[in-house]
Amino acid sequence: MSENLLSRTALADEAPFERALRPQRLDEYIGQREAVESLRVSVEAARQRGECLDHVLLYGPPGLGKTTLSIILANEMGSGLKSTSGPALERGDDLMGVLTSLESRDVLFVDEIHRLPRVVEELFYPAMEDFEVNFVIERGMHARTMKIPLKPFTLVGATTRPGMLSAPLRERFGIFHHLDFYADEELARIVVRSAGILGVPIEPPGAAEIARRARGTPRIANRLLRRVRDFAQVKGDGRITLDIADASLTMEGVDTRGLDRLDRRFLQAIVEHYGGGPVGLEAIAATINDDAETLAELVEPYLLKIGLVVRTPSGRRATPAAYRHLGHRGGDGPLQLSLE
Repeated sequence: MSENLLSRTALADEAPFERALRPQRLDEYIGQREAVESLRVSVEAARQRGECLDHVLLYGPPGLGKTTLSIILANEMGSGLKSTSGPALERGDDLMGVLTSLESRDVLFVDEIHRLPRVVEELFYPAMEDFEVNFVIERGMHARTMKIPLKPFTLVGATTRPGMLSAPLRERFGIFHHLDFYADEELARIVVRSAGILGVPIEPPGAAEIARRARGTPRIANRLLRRVRDFAQVKGDGRITLDIADASLTMEGVDTRGLDRLDRRFLQAIVEHYGGGPVGLEAIAATINDDAETLAELVEPYLLKIGLVVRTPSGRRATPAAYRHLGHRGGDGPLQLSLE
């Protein structure tokens, strides 16, 4: 289904492909230029001082390279990498096991760090500041605190919801970088690089067409490349051309702007049921029988980015570009149509 094809989160069978296609050094990383150049300076300064890198917080939508950057930072520092996630650290003992296994200057990557339980988050405070953990032994009147020293390490936290981070945790990071959607030109370069690794011949217009429909996200671009590769092998001579890319992605339900069925239903609800808006997200969700949180996280950000939807104090409104994309006349004022 195109909804899975355009998901920014990793699918169950993608791990081997993502590992094979991931850049390993900052010089190989395409896009996010400001973040990469800033991290390059921070890494070089830490190496010259013989210290661990300051703690790093990476935030932005899924699929934009937060995990990849954590791997690259460990490689650039010549240190080990341990990876976990906020939901996986359920108890203080879980975190203690991870922290005490770190070697000097190792990188600890915590995905979805905004989902850390409160008790685990509080253990992170002294660990990040003083490289020690205050561990409470026993309970009640016999409780006592043991200070456990840690080797200096770098915490790289990743989140799609920076607003959900508590202020005490957020303030303990020294380096902050927002990863934004990629330009089509950057995605085309990523597609060409990935095609080379996979051994797939690809023409520049074919790479550009895949990039144009990848919703500004490298993970989606690489996923579309794999689907187009299969189509080219079965329906063509194995080479990815503009026509092959267009035919393959159209068959998969991905339109020329990178919209899938759910995106189009979202727009159609605003245009056809609510006269172009403004309308609240909950009303849209009820109209198309979907979850409001899913729409807020997976659908709306891209529609806002490409200018098909705008937010107003009264709710979401479809732009004239949305009307044109759906093939409707109008857009300058309310238009009342049926969803049937």
